[in-house]
Amino acid sequence: MALPRHLVKNVPKLKNIRRIRSLIGDPSIHTVCESASCPNIGECFAKNTLTFMILGDICTRNCRYCGVKHGRPMPLDSKEPERISQAAAKLGLDYVVITSVTRDDLPDGGAGQFAAVIKKLWDMNNKLRIEVLIPDFQGDAKPLRTVLAARPTVLNHNVETMPRLYSEIRPQADYQRSLKLLRQAKELQNDIYTKSGFMVGLGESRAEVFQVITDLKKSGCDIVTIGQYLAPGKGQVPVARYIRPEEYDEFQVFGQSLGLKVIAGPFVRSSYHAKDSFEDYNEIRTG
Repeated sequence: MALPRHLVKNVPKLKNIRRIRSLIGDPSIHTVCESASCPNIGECFAKNTLTFMILGDICTRNCRYCGVKHGRPMPLDSKEPERISQAAAKLGLDYVVITSVTRDDLPDGGAGQFAAVIKKLWDMNNKLRIEVLIPDFQGDAKPLRTVLAARPTVLNHNVETMPRLYSEIRPQADYQRSLKLLRQAKELQNDIYTKSGFMVGLGESRAEVFQVITDLKKSGCDIVTIGQYLAPGKGQVPVARYIRPEEYDEFQVFGQSLGLKVIAGPFVRSSYHAKDSFEDYNEIRTG
C-alpha cells in the first residue's frame, strides 16, 4: 500500500538523533522515540523534545503494533532517576514526558521507579511540569496510587485501539481494565489532568472510533490523542487503511461536542506536542 503524500516527512532523522545523543551524553538513557521508531523523531529531536523511556528497553508484552523489543528485561537501574533528571537539565526541558516498557515481571509494575524519577525531577526543578505515560499495572490500584503520590502534572494511559481489536493487536491487555485505571486516577486525585490515546488505520469503523472517544470521556479523560497507525517494521501488523485528513477533523469536532479536548491528525502520538496540548487545554480549563 503506497504511502499518501500527507504522510511523508522530510525532516532529517540521523542528524538530529546524533545531536540529541551528543547533548544527553549517556547511552544508557532510552527514548521511546528511538525504541518505537516514531515517525516524528526528526522533527521532535530538532526542537530538543523527546519522551524518556524508563525501566529498560525490553517489554514483557508483545503487542502486534509496537516496535519496542520484547523478551526478558534487565534488572532495574537504581541510578536511572538521576540520569533522567540530568538529561532533562542538559536539554533545558521545562515539560518532561516519561513513559516505560511494560514490566509485568515486577511486583509493582515499575510504579516505584516512575515515582522515583518524578521526585528526582521535582527536586531538580520544582517548576517543571511532568507528564507520565504509564502501563496498566495489570489492574492493580496500588501501583497507580504510588505514581499519583509523586504528583505528576498529567497522567496518560493509552487504550491504543478499539476493544474489538484487542485479541489480535493487544492480547495481553484489556480495554475495560484501561478505562478503569483512568477512572481510578480521577477518583484518587481529582485535580490531575488525565489523558489517553489510540491509533486509527487498524481496521476500525467510524462508529467504533466515536464509541472509544465517548468511553474515554465517561472515564474522566481530559485530553485524547488520535493518530495514524504506521507499522514500525515487517514484524508488526500491517496498516489496514490510511485515514483521510478530513476524518481527523470529524473526530475533533465530535470530541468537542462532548466537552473533550481531542487532538487528531496523521502524525499525532500520545506525547507529540505534549507541552502544547497541555497548555492549550490548561488555558481552557483555568480560563
